[in-house]
Amino acid sequence: MREGRSILARSVMGLMVSLWIAGSAMAQTPYQDLQYPKLNDIRVPEVEQVTLSNGMKLFVLEDHELPLIHLSARIRVGSIDESPEKVGLASLTGTVMRTGGTHSRTGEEIDEELERIAASVETGIGLNSGSASMSVLTKDLGTGLAILADILMNPAFPEEMIQLGKLRQRSAISRRNDSVNRLASREFGKLIYGSDSPYARSSEYATIDSITREDLISFHQRFFYPNNMMLAVWGDFQTPDMIQKIEEAFQGWEKRELQVSLPPKVNYEFRKTVNLIQKDDVNQTNIYMGHIGGLRNDPDYFALVLMNRILGSGFTSRLFKEVRSRQGLAYSVFGYYSANFNHEGIFYIGCQTKSETTVQAIRALTAEVEKMAASEVSDDELELARESYLNAFVFNFDSKGEIVNRLMTYAYFGYPLDFLEKAKEKIEKVTKSDILRVVRKHLHPDQMQILAVGRSQDFDEPLSVLGPVNQMDITIPEP
Repeated sequence: MREGRSILARSVMGLMVSLWIAGSAMAQTPYQDLQYPKLNDIRVPEVEQVTLSNGMKLFVLEDHELPLIHLSARIRVGSIDESPEKVGLASLTGTVMRTGGTHSRTGEEIDEELERIAASVETGIGLNSGSASMSVLTKDLGTGLAILADILMNPAFPEEMIQLGKLRQRSAISRRNDSVNRLASREFGKLIYGSDSPYARSSEYATIDSITREDLISFHQRFFYPNNMMLAVWGDFQTPDMIQKIEEAFQGWEKRELQVSLPPKVNYEFRKTVNLIQKDDVNQTNIYMGHIGGLRNDPDYFALVLMNRILGSGFTSRLFKEVRSRQGLAYSVFGYYSANFNHEGIFYIGCQTKSETTVQAIRALTAEVEKMAASEVSDDELELARESYLNAFVFNFDSKGEIVNRLMTYAYFGYPLDFLEKAKEKIEKVTKSDILRVVRKHLHPDQMQILAVGRSQDFDEPLSVLGPVNQMDITIPEP
């Protein structure tokens, strides 16, 4: 017994010595000197594109790994299309299309049928697109497609499900100020876009109460027709069979004259403002600062992507190292230059800091943006940002669903279908001078709008030291 323990002890000791020797050898080489082979080229499977006789566009990609078929749809509709008096209509329509069932089967019957075959079908409407999805076993494709097509073409909109949807929206309104983080983000969006903008407005009790069943029917009829919709489908099928089955499922749904409206314009005026939302029930301040951002088709977009990684994205960013680590002003600090497909995004930086360091944190955040515009970033900063982007680039292609859905998204917004494939080449060409140029062109540290959400009586200095203070009212209007 003792001999066995002795052998085990010697084996463990030998292993530890070997690991120590290996570790010592590795430690002798600084990580900056490690050499890695060139990344392999990414091979993207070809997605077949088809336009059906009714005008519906398909993006089809076979994947026979599992006996599953997935489908997602984009419909050219969004909350940007609802009137200011009926904010919430788009979301309610997208919800009740699914929960309310169709003229031939109730929502409960659809639930039971989908549960029986372990499938799912969902619908919704967001800011600038409607969506529908289906996930089903290969053998049950016919049933899944029939349900999806029925929901999209023949929603019943029963009054009781409309009232249930309204109840849930009213409940969300009543709780919308409970989370300080979501409150700060929402109200900062209103500062940038305007409180009445389709990109930032909120539903209210009055707008929900004004919505009728006829509004839902009219909204659906206005936007839901086949040549106003795209479908991405991937999974275990043969492409010709799938195209035929989709054509048959939507047979009789007639196309109409396509009327594509332009997204609402963003009219932004650069200016510095100081804004306060008083919250007496918190002991820290949520800070958002920034101004309007840009579009993804801007030639400067890829330089801005790397700029953003250096300034505010991740543990190696300047904001993290300075505001969080060196000055210890915040546990959470962030920065992001957002760019959307069809309307300008938002450039914002911010943090959560204790009430007693609010103004100090605002100054520290501002200083980091000013430093970005003062001189070029270092070689190490640029290469780290570039490597971080390129090393993660492959994960854009790690599933067939991501590939086909992204292609459909680019087509939906009118972007080149190889937009992402060209990104790698453009990122590799970004220089330090490019980053300095786009910072000086697109970032305006002296014209950032500042929002502080917190207990102002505990701030280290009055916010007024930064400029005239606008106190924002977040009172929820009574129903």
